[in-house]
Amino acid sequence: QVQLVESGGGLVQPGGSLRLSCAASGSIFSINRMGWYRQAPGKQRELVATITSSGGIDYADSVKGRLTISRDNAENTVYLQMNSLKPEDTAVYYCYARVTHIPRGFEYAYWGQGTQVTVSS
Repeated sequence: QVQLVESGGGLVQPGGSLRLSCAASGSIFSINRMGWYRQAPGKQRELVATITSSGGIDYADSVKGRLTISRDNAENTVYLQMNSLKPEDTAVYYCYARVTHIPRGFEYAYWGQGTQVTVSS
């Protein structure tokens, strides 16, 4: 019922910047929590950053101070500003949203298709 559309991934040199965007659309819903996870080859998917409807934010220790999550509640869109990127940031980044569907009041989690971020010289 909800689609997550990601954009902004690509190839960047170490120390460079990227900005990821994820827009949620579909059936009538409210977002409880939204953000980003990532998965590198051979590794588990891990949390990058999430933000709740009330503005509470969780960051992975490895990205704190370099990556910043923000949210446009009116547009149901979350952003990830990625600065001072390192090769170890290379991964597929997946948008995540946990929402409450308004008509029936049930909660469900959705994942985007993923966008590749490659940090390499």
